[in-house]
Amino acid sequence: MKTVRRLFYVDIVSAVAFVGLAFLSLSFFIDFIDQLGDVGQGGYTVLHATLYALLLAPGHFYEVAPIAVLIGTIYTLSRMAQSSEFTILRTGGLGPGRALSLLASLGLAFGVLTFFVGDYLAPLSERQASQLLAADKGGVTLGRSGAWLKDHVNSPTGERSYSINVGSAGPKGQLHDIRIFEFDADGRLLRRIGAARAQVETDQTWVLKDVTLTRWINRDGSAQVPEQVLPEMIWHSTLSAAVVAAAVSPVGAMSTIELARYIAHLSDNEQAAQSHRILFWKRALYPFACVVMVGLALPFAYLHARAGGVSLKVFGGIMLGISFVLLNNVAGHLGLLRDWTPWMVAAAPSALYLLASLAAFSWLVRYR
Repeated sequence: MKTVRRLFYVDIVSAVAFVGLAFLSLSFFIDFIDQLGDVGQGGYTVLHATLYALLLAPGHFYEVAPIAVLIGTIYTLSRMAQSSEFTILRTGGLGPGRALSLLASLGLAFGVLTFFVGDYLAPLSERQASQLLAADKGGVTLGRSGAWLKDHVNSPTGERSYSINVGSAGPKGQLHDIRIFEFDADGRLLRRIGAARAQVETDQTWVLKDVTLTRWINRDGSAQVPEQVLPEMIWHSTLSAAVVAAAVSPVGAMSTIELARYIAHLSDNEQAAQSHRILFWKRALYPFACVVMVGLALPFAYLHARAGGVSLKVFGGIMLGISFVLLNNVAGHLGLLRDWTPWMVAAAPSALYLLASLAAFSWLVRYR
């Protein structure tokens, strides 16, 4: 049994590594070409573009890992079936249950690797890539409307709520183009704080630079809007530096735990968190897709050589992988539009493909 396990594992792991390297090479080439247009802006050079593309590689590996597992496993099993190696193994006592357990164990190992890369290595490299862009290009823009946060504070003058907008993020946790809107308990706007730069300290205070402070004061039914310009201002908040970093960082730079904390922050402040909940469950369940992929590949070992060459079966595996990715994305969008239960949205594609693979496997074992 050890010899059979070694034969399976060595061949499948080498094939998966080759397919994964091919995908990563293609992704690196696309990212590098995309960054060449920014070379020459500020201190951004070709070396920085190369480093940036390399830092994105762990995130790309996390995304393509299940497809690489599917294609590599299909290639190995199809080749073994075509050369009658798998038939000999079956004759020697390799039953369907044992073959399924061998591949399931290998799929779990791939799942652990995918989880480690997606939850630890990819977020770290994504943050480094963002810091690289921020240092060499002067900041990372956060979309056309920036990043929005909400905060609630009970002050001696009453309850206060804040809506904070951050235009862009700079190196070393610096924030740029900040706007803070303060409201009272009745939702009336009290003041607006605009700052060119800000730094969030460990004690949850914001050090604002180049501040423009605008107050709304009602007297006898009229409104006065005085403005005050300050070189620096300390603004006290309940938002931790981790929450702020999560709001202004790319989603890929957040681990599963950080994503859960950010969801809790959104829920506490009555902000929409459905998309982040779906993403959280996708992150939590995505490594198990590797087990589903080896389950999809196993029926190819029971197909006869006349059922198609190795290249045709690999092409079928690529189509299966693409269809899985498409279904996963469509399920996420539908779950967001229909407000479906997040964990069911994330688990449905994998469960559907796993059931299909087990049904095909059972039919081939019984009738072929």
